[in-house]
Amino acid sequence: METRKEIVADILHLFKEKGHSEYGGEAVTQLEHALQTASLAVKENSSSHLITAALLHDIGHLLHDLPDDAPLNGVDDVHENKAAVYLRKYFPEEVTEPVRLHVEAKRYLSTTDSTYYDLLSEPSKQSLALQGGLMSQDELALFEQNSFFSDATKLRKWDDQAKIKELPTEPIEYFTAHLSQSLRIYFSEDSL
Repeated sequence: METRKEIVADILHLFKEKGHSEYGGEAVTQLEHALQTASLAVKENSSSHLITAALLHDIGHLLHDLPDDAPLNGVDDVHENKAAVYLRKYFPEEVTEPVRLHVEAKRYLSTTDSTYYDLLSEPSKQSLALQGGLMSQDELALFEQNSFFSDATKLRKWDDQAKIKELPTEPIEYFTAHLSQSLRIYFSEDSL
């Protein structure tokens, strides 16, 4: 069985290996986007689980071999599902569900907040169309009933703000304690 230290090291390695890739037509890399999103969660004094979800919400983009501009070419990479499947091996629902729901949260906010859609970047508007567009009334009601509804909408708003070119953030190693604390309890303890 993997230790906490090994799991965290694997995640950090994935970001170091693939995090330099473009973030879907935005002015930041995958790593910059992840760090900015997690930094916003820290700034709001979020739990380690939600900080971890913020850091890892787009890890699904690093788990496939599609080109960086796949969404701009009409391909939805369903990164939220890839991320949730990968993360469920190690993390509880408090991490995996906000990650899985962050695309639905964009659809929800675009439907319920008349100003939200206008704040989205052009690449985010393009991916919204691929991801199902606005929600129906039934989809809205179902989403609101999810116990991770609030965390998913917080994560979504941080996601939308985390696209600032060359914004200084802490390095990814800063988040190792949050990653380790968020792992399922049955992984063995070790020093980080």
